[in-house]
Amino acid sequence: MNLKSAAFQQVVRLHVPVYRISHGWIGGRVGRARVLLLHHVGRKSGKERVSPLLFLPDGEDLVVVASKGGSHKHPLWWLNLREMPETTVEVGGVTRRVKVREASPEERARLWPKLVGIWPDYASYQQRTEREIPLGILTPL
Repeated sequence: MNLKSAAFQQVVRLHVPVYRISHGWIGGRVGRARVLLLHHVGRKSGKERVSPLLFLPDGEDLVVVASKGGSHKHPLWWLNLREMPETTVEVGGVTRRVKVREASPEERARLWPKLVGIWPDYASYQQRTEREIPLGILTPL
């Protein structure tokens, strides 16, 4: 793990408890984007993990972006969810069960401009990689 990665992991470790204690009042927004806490289980390790992610509300659904900053690889949380798509998210002080699926091409075409509207960096992330960045649709169970 390099120094930049280690520092990022430390920020995440602090973000999660502060978000929970404040019910998302602190750490619940980054600019125009809202933040949720996504629970997932490591597909190899079996360890429970929590990842803070930007999201877009879409009716009852929540939309997350598996960008990994434009990396050529998918984020681990996305790989974990593809194997175990039923999970839990925390939004503010509310915890809910959801099922995750990848957005259809039609959903992606509708949602991508909205996502770039709340986090413009998504556009540059997509330009950095040849993979199409997946959008995860989190539907309440």
